[in-house]
Formats: sequence, structure tokens, C-alpha cells
Amino acid sequence: MVNACDLVALAVARHRPRLAPLTAGLLVATILHAAKRHGVTYDRLVERLAKIGVDDTAVNIRNKVARGRFTAVFLVQCLESMGVRELRI
Repeated sequence: MVNACDLVALAVARHRPRLAPLTAGLLVATILHAAKRHGVTYDRLVERLAKIGVDDTAVNIRNKVARGRFTAVFLVQCLESMGVRELRI
């Protein structure tokens, strides 16, 4: 399984090596910012993810985000469940 943070870090490392360490933080910040902007707590995120067929717990999600270790699919699922339609990076 490909880790979203590692995949982005690898892509960035090839083109801009100095920026590679920042990419994992950028993806985590993307989820946290979207959650804050849309008023979504971890418990609410669990409910929203369940509506699209993702079965997880608030503790597991909190740990994934805190470690910065999650798949690109999980990132998209979180953003989709929060109603994010556009990312500005």
C-alpha cells in the first residue's frame, strides 16, 4: 500500500530536494485545515466517512493524522467526506 505522504515526498524530492521534509506536514495540514474550516471533529469525520463506506474510529484517524502516515485514498476520502471540492496549495 502506498503512503500518500511518502509518495508526495518522493515526487517533491526528485524536483525540489529541500522541500521533501515539508510534504508530509503539508498533507496533514491539509486534512486539519479542511476539518477546521468545515467544523468537523474527529468524531464527526468518522460519521461522515461511514456515509461513504469507510469504517474507522476517531482514535485510529487521529493516530493516522498525527503520524502523517495515511494513503492517498484516505486523504481523498477525508476531503470528500468533508465536502472539500477545491484545494489551494
